[in-house]
Amino acid sequence: MNKKSKINMWDFLFQNKVVLMFLVLCIGATIASKQPLTFVIPELFTRIARNSFIVLSLIIPVIAGMGLNFGIVIGAMAAQVAIFFTTYWGLTGFGGFAATVALSTPIAVFFGFLVGKLFNYMKGNEMIGGLVLGYFAEGLYQLLFLFIFGGVIKLNNSDLMIVTGVGVKNTIDLKDTVKYALDTVPMLTIVEVGFYLILIGLVCSTAFKMVKKQEVDVKATVIKAAAAVVVYGLTFIKPVERFLSADRLLLLSAVELGCLVTVLWQAFLFVRWKAQSRRADEDSVSEPFNTQKAIAYVVLAAVVYGLTYVPALYNVLIAVRLPVMTYLCIGALCGFNNILMKTRLGQNMRTVGQSRTVANAAGINVDKTRVIAMIFSTVLASWGQLIFLQNVGTLSTYGAHTQVGQFAIAALLVGGASVQNATNKQALLGIVLFHTLFIVSPLAGKELFGDPAIGEYFRVFVSYGVIAMSLAMHAWKKAAKPKLESDGDGSAEAA
Repeated sequence: MNKKSKINMWDFLFQNKVVLMFLVLCIGATIASKQPLTFVIPELFTRIARNSFIVLSLIIPVIAGMGLNFGIVIGAMAAQVAIFFTTYWGLTGFGGFAATVALSTPIAVFFGFLVGKLFNYMKGNEMIGGLVLGYFAEGLYQLLFLFIFGGVIKLNNSDLMIVTGVGVKNTIDLKDTVKYALDTVPMLTIVEVGFYLILIGLVCSTAFKMVKKQEVDVKATVIKAAAAVVVYGLTFIKPVERFLSADRLLLLSAVELGCLVTVLWQAFLFVRWKAQSRRADEDSVSEPFNTQKAIAYVVLAAVVYGLTYVPALYNVLIAVRLPVMTYLCIGALCGFNNILMKTRLGQNMRTVGQSRTVANAAGINVDKTRVIAMIFSTVLASWGQLIFLQNVGTLSTYGAHTQVGQFAIAALLVGGASVQNATNKQALLGIVLFHTLFIVSPLAGKELFGDPAIGEYFRVFVSYGVIAMSLAMHAWKKAAKPKLESDGDGSAEAA
């Protein structure tokens, strides 16, 4: 191994030290817990479904240079205010969940606007400001639920209100309202709704272009509509209909479908490339086909599919049932984050995050961009809290939101994110590592020390520790950067 390779390896290990440390901790704690993977993996996927959305809501403020948004607890409060009212009104099922989302959104937008405005007065101190603001909002939240509900706003519901009629009970059961409302949406319904949304989108897009007198690609539009019709038509085949009637998807089936889609996609890219290459004008080939890359993907898909026949892995794959709609929402948020960064607004956010001085010089309204970023984060956090609550099935009125910020931020940092940079991949990796440790550490503590509480203390210590370490490194970099710049200027002057 040459010197350059050693340096590159050292850089890789140093840059990913937190991820590698947690990976070792997770493996060690899993082994120490003596629990089978058929217990750990299903529990992990349940936690991924519950927590991913709210962790992903942290990414936009980080990119906009506002650091770790401890203020997402305010978005969680907005969700809990909304879910209280929809429960009081007796709204149930997916309709009740959609109504809760609709009610929580304007509340979260308003809260996000106020938080963003406040953060514009404390530039550079948003994280400590968000932490303190969370405690302030907690006081107002308790005033609302302990006194205003029942004391000022008369509410008559013995299932929700304290016996005296003033104040809300500590725990609200969501079993008969929105419990599993999102998790139990059948795949058949998803396909049907998706079909109609695609047709509506194509019609609206075509009409808009015609009104604007823009060129309409009739052939492409017809092909897209025909593809949607074919996919929807497949749902009328009885075996397909029975498969799609379920609301959960076996992880085994998801892996098999993933392998099949990978192979079909590479075949599609190859056929498209061949069709384009037959044209007389060679410049019309928009994307060169990477044969080696395609073969690598196909081989990888074949290997993954082959691994499903390994008995130990097969037992794990059939033990996990994925709530399809919930995971689609998580995937949609990942896509939204990526698409947003390619828009003008997203580029403005990135510029503001890198340098407010440069952003001002480029004509970007820094304060407005920061407020928009905070509104996005607060709204997404409120939706994430609703996803969490519908999966749990109960609302701890005065405690469900208290550690939302702490655990979400810890999970993001565990995945390798920092105060200055965060991505979807880092968020998802952090969720897997952090919640794996959450699952197995109490069990490992019981096996090693005879007391599961030791494992509980350890994971709480870890969550606080990783946040403290990240903030300390951020403070050190802020202090070191001006010093390095001044030293560089001095050296230049001396030269």
